[in-house]
Amino acid sequence: PPQPGANGAQAQSKANTKNFGFSPQMGFTVNVNANRQTNGVPAQGGRAGAQGGSGQSLLPEPEFASPAQVRNYCNAVRAAMSMMAFELAMGAEIMKATLAQVPDPEGRVGGSRVRAWKVARKLSKSADAALDAAKNAAATYAAFQR
Repeated sequence: PPQPGANGAQAQSKANTKNFGFSPQMGFTVNVNANRQTNGVPAQGGRAGAQGGSGQSLLPEPEFASPAQVRNYCNAVRAAMSMMAFELAMGAEIMKATLAQVPDPEGRVGGSRVRAWKVARKLSKSADAALDAAKNAAATYAAFQR
């Protein structure tokens, strides 16, 4: 049988057991779908079976034969656009921070920050539009119920 302390627990010194702060383990996963048919258009989405492609859509089929299908479709649109609005807003902030670090080509003081704001503003407007689409999808179902 193993002796007490055989796992090395008693051999640790106090220097090895100090806690120097919180450092979580982080990782990420990248999924690549190499078999996706796009009919010559890069990253083309669409419904499965449409144009012979095998892409997946974020939205269900637009079939409105029952109130439940209308509700499900509006909820799917709202959820997808809310997620898209969040991702676009984050992208705009990251773009603004990244472009602010690039030196201004004309050497103007603060020129890189102004350029970063102007460029990221367009992406921010896209995020606002996606949020409006999510709100309108919810309003669509509310109008349908009335």
